[in-house]
Amino acid sequence: MSTAILQSSFHRAHRLAALLVLALMLALAAAPAIAQQASSEAAMSAPGEEADPAALAEGSTEDTVTEVATPKMKPIPGIGMPIAAGLNVQEQFSPTGQYAEGFHHVMLWVMGVISVFVLVLLVYVMWKFRAKANPVPSRTTHNTLLEVAWTLVPVLVLVAIAIPSISLLAQQYRTPPKDAITIKATGYQWYWGYSYPDNGDFEIISNMLTEEEADAAGEPRLLAVDNRMVVPAGVPLRIQTTGADVIHSFAVPSLWFKLDAVPGRLNEKLLTIEKPGVYYGQCSELCGARHGYMPIAVEALPLDEWRAWVRAQGGTFGEEEAAPAAAPTQQPESATPNAAGAGAPPVEDDAPSTAA
Repeated sequence: MSTAILQSSFHRAHRLAALLVLALMLALAAAPAIAQQASSEAAMSAPGEEADPAALAEGSTEDTVTEVATPKMKPIPGIGMPIAAGLNVQEQFSPTGQYAEGFHHVMLWVMGVISVFVLVLLVYVMWKFRAKANPVPSRTTHNTLLEVAWTLVPVLVLVAIAIPSISLLAQQYRTPPKDAITIKATGYQWYWGYSYPDNGDFEIISNMLTEEEADAAGEPRLLAVDNRMVVPAGVPLRIQTTGADVIHSFAVPSLWFKLDAVPGRLNEKLLTIEKPGVYYGQCSELCGARHGYMPIAVEALPLDEWRAWVRAQGGTFGEEEAAPAAAPTQQPESATPNAAGAGAPPVEDDAPSTAA
């Protein structure tokens, strides 16, 4: 009798533990979505700290700050920027980002199917082997077929996931081609500087707009800047990053691009923006008191418009810096062989002549 009581108590405890584990799994699965929604609602309702452009540019000098007539392409709401209560990754506008976004959606389905299968299996086991239906517990300890299956199937799933995952990793660190356009992003406390080494090495200083200025310009607050990083669309870009003081991180989610900016080090990565537009990001490395106030705005223009913008900033292109062609060699002054040059001065002989 005591053995039966102990077995019944054990089964009740086991069932209670399984229910608690299931509840914990469901809570953990729902937590990210709830937290993201709460964060979005708080960002929409709570007034943010107003940015002071003078404080943002603190530490910069008149020699480094450049007044630039930056093209002001109108951003499209929901494109290249976060959206309120968003539950998905931002729409991607680079080849690597589009590949990653597709892989992300496939993985969501894989994880969903696995989670549903495990949940159904758990509920079935809890119902099938409950104490009331099994007054005499089974003494089965091994099932070779099941043990091989639950070892082999997860291995095959992981191998199938690893192939596109490694491919995505390789794409993110592909070497830029030789003809890629180089743009260098320098992180300062707390603003960004964009220089163009291939085009005269001029630098653009970018500071965050105040909330009022962003609203007046029709741009998202905490993301809009006075001078954007202007790049050409549809061509390979060599984005280089470095830090002037502390570690920063150049990150633009809609382009699937993130690269640390480390003082004394020059990092670079390939980026191709497939569509003209405005794409927003932020520094993603905790860099100090105003870390949250150094946004990134990338404006991608058609190539001919970008070249015109570079010239407007005083920039140059490689073919314009080439040495001028040498002057053509002077042609003979007369077509008659051995004729005196037309410009040769006359020669006067002052010596007395001698009679023959």
